[in-house]
Amino acid sequence: MSATTLSRSQLLAYSAMAIPLAMAALPVYVHVPKLYAGELGMPLALIGAILLAARLLDAFQDPLLGYLSDRCARLPRGRAIAIVLGLPLLAAGFVGLFHPPQSSQIGLAVWLGMNLLIVYLGFSAVSISYFAMGAELSDDHHQRTRVTATRSAFGLLGVLIAAAVPGFLGTDTGSGLALFSVLFVPALIVAAFVTLRHTRAPMFVPAPHAPLRSILLPLRNRKFRGLMGVFVLSGIAGAIPGTLILFFVEDIVGRPDLAGVFLGLYFLFGAFGMPIWIAVSRRLGKKQAWTGAMLLAVLAFVWAYFLGAGDVTEFAVVCALSGIAYGAELAIPPSILADVVDGEAAPRQQRPDGVYFGLWQMIEKFNLAAAAGVALPLLAWAGYEPGTVQHQPGALAAVYALVPCVIKLGAAALLWAAPIGRQIDVTSKLSKEVRT
Repeated sequence: MSATTLSRSQLLAYSAMAIPLAMAALPVYVHVPKLYAGELGMPLALIGAILLAARLLDAFQDPLLGYLSDRCARLPRGRAIAIVLGLPLLAAGFVGLFHPPQSSQIGLAVWLGMNLLIVYLGFSAVSISYFAMGAELSDDHHQRTRVTATRSAFGLLGVLIAAAVPGFLGTDTGSGLALFSVLFVPALIVAAFVTLRHTRAPMFVPAPHAPLRSILLPLRNRKFRGLMGVFVLSGIAGAIPGTLILFFVEDIVGRPDLAGVFLGLYFLFGAFGMPIWIAVSRRLGKKQAWTGAMLLAVLAFVWAYFLGAGDVTEFAVVCALSGIAYGAELAIPPSILADVVDGEAAPRQQRPDGVYFGLWQMIEKFNLAAAAGVALPLLAWAGYEPGTVQHQPGALAAVYALVPCVIKLGAAALLWAAPIGRQIDVTSKLSKEVRT
């Protein structure tokens, strides 16, 4: 085996922890708004404000967590130490979110905000070090895509578990999620043990920088700035329907009992789509593949705007097509990010991966915060109330389907003009030749 090639067993061991991370992410980002609004009666505008505030606070801590991860990484097994420190917070916050007390609206708001901050801190501490660990496993351009694709495939398995299992664990969504959150804890411990015990040592050592310079370092990278702009727009476009899908399924399609099926289809076809986009990226380039996926997502969501009550098959097709496009979002952007870091840091073989992935996580959470902080209050302002049948055309369908399409088209245009793509391929090949 060459110095940069990963065996299948190494890929599987590293990717194991993606399963519980995805199991946590889906309920937190998709089910929490519906649970606290639909079953606990909290106003949509209040939930949107809490989500916006918590996600913004969470986002701004990520560059610092990335810096701390890089500091830990200079110790033996340092990334593993950073991950272990975040695991208890992730577990405690996740369980707390789905065990709300019998309380007033103010009490529920405080409980929601407190547990969101805890689960976000734990999730960030774990995932930033975990993603940085993956970027340090190889210095080969295509091996990185292999790492991100395998990790994303395991993540999709976790998402499918989170989409399907809670419905079988309780008589309603709330009780199912409560039991699911308890079962999540041992799954997290086992997966973390497998990943941390069997993942190979990193090929790179983070570069030493003063704290402020280290945190701001990615912003001096022109390719990263271009990639960041694309990721902001594309992420917001994807986060809006993710926030509203349960409302759309119940009040427009009229089949809340099939919500888990629709989510499962979306992520299942995301898994099917990843090998397709990886093949396209090898042949045409990562930028071209990602752009094609964005255009496919737009075609799918434009159709969703015209759906109504009983359009189960049609919405299933929308989920499948947009899921295929989502496969590219999972595999390609993190791979491009690893290439961007490599092109910037290769001469010294010292890579501040934690800082880059910390800022990347910050951007991702800003997208989620913007989606919740804009979409939910906008629907409340338009007079939408959860649980009421929506007739077409309506505000819910427009915010769910059309607004993301406009934003996604802007992301595709920005990606096409961004200084990333083939140039990174050349940089990666040259840096590899220098190292060998």
